[in-house]
Amino acid sequence: MQAKDIKNRLKYLRREASIVDPNLARRLDEINRWVKDLKPGSLTAKKFVILFLEQVIRDAEVWLKVKSLPTYEEQQMAFDALKPSLKFWYSYLFPKWLSENDSKFYIWRQKLMSGEFSADDADLITSVIDNIQRRGGTVVKRYIADFSMATDIIVSSKYDTPLCVQLTSLSEEFFQDKFNNWESTLRFWKIDKGLLLSYNPGITDFVDRIVNVTLYNSNNLETGIYLTFSF
Repeated sequence: MQAKDIKNRLKYLRREASIVDPNLARRLDEINRWVKDLKPGSLTAKKFVILFLEQVIRDAEVWLKVKSLPTYEEQQMAFDALKPSLKFWYSYLFPKWLSENDSKFYIWRQKLMSGEFSADDADLITSVIDNIQRRGGTVVKRYIADFSMATDIIVSSKYDTPLCVQLTSLSEEFFQDKFNNWESTLRFWKIDKGLLLSYNPGITDFVDRIVNVTLYNSNNLETGIYLTFSF
């Protein structure tokens, strides 16, 4: 989408949301105020801001379509028709983000705007996602989940039980602090199970190992467990 189209779409969705869902309207208004003074050329130059806005617009469009259905039963049927990871995102995490106070939102959107975010692990995560999908799993990746919910990807496999996964290559020296922050964040968002996977990029098959551990725990990790795994 072009920057001008994005800004116009945000305004339109904000108006629609004011009728259907005040929480979504509030978030969209917050985002619109964040970008409204940027000229289209300046906004276009901010790659990750654009990508985030496109994600929010797509999510808002889906959410409004579902919430506009006349009955709760029809809304649930619409959620049930989605792949498990998407269902978890749209029926649980996305509306939770709309209704909760996200203390990290102001911080990370400023980092996006100032160009501090570089997505150094983008190629790795893309490779992991591709491998998971080739093996029959489903994956959701969202900036909101990454920055606010300590979740790089939401994965489900054959048992359709979504798992929130964060990847890190931190050394053991800093790992405990990472784990504490990660677990605290998941508990705040009431995410009832998660995997924090620490990998060594020097191992030749580390992508396959990430995929194997992720799919296994998507199927087998019990509710209430926040698991760390290192190799």
